[in-house]
Amino acid sequence: MKIAITGASGKTGSRIAEEAIAAGYKVKLLIRRDSQLPENLQSCEKEVISLFSEQTLDRALKGCDVLLIATGARPSVDLTGPARVDAIGVKNQVESSKRVGIKRIILVSSLCAGRWIHPLNLFGLILVWKRIGERALASSGLDWTIIRPGGLNEKEEELGDQKIIYSGPDKQEEAYIPRRLLAKCCIEALKTKSSIGEIIEVTSSVEGSKISMGDAIASFKVAS
Repeated sequence: MKIAITGASGKTGSRIAEEAIAAGYKVKLLIRRDSQLPENLQSCEKEVISLFSEQTLDRALKGCDVLLIATGARPSVDLTGPARVDAIGVKNQVESSKRVGIKRIILVSSLCAGRWIHPLNLFGLILVWKRIGERALASSGLDWTIIRPGGLNEKEEELGDQKIIYSGPDKQEEAYIPRRLLAKCCIEALKTKSSIGEIIEVTSSVEGSKISMGDAIASFKVAS
């Protein structure tokens, strides 16, 4: 199985690439023209794309089995970024996947996606546009999973002490998760058939018990 990862040069996307490689998958890293991959990913197959070019997207995604979308608007004075990247950019990636025959997509979104009243929306209504991107994927007819992480941090130490807290959509409002654990969640979603067609919120804590994504999905679907 070959996984295309967009946003692969970012702090989350690069960790997803590392976890995919560790799990034995082939990867193709798709980056924007002004992006630079970490040194340990320089030897991977890679291609420069534009989220707004059908030609570059179709060429890059052709021959891949899965698309993992880790693109996201960068902090900027340009408040149109979230609309372009998190809504239009996601929609363009979904449409390209359909054209080239990719059937499985995993999208990294955000906790509280769709909320109008939230501090993050001061940055170009980012949560509103993320929800529009989610809807473009959910209505695509493809096998999709949406992962909504809480606040992201760079912690890499003592991750074994962290337990992932899973829920269905709109159940968690705040809390954090290390980017490394989010990356692991994305790869677990790929291996978990019951994650197809689900919006899964993820945060982490040292409290509680460890649970697999599959068992978590079963439990919160029963609870709903």
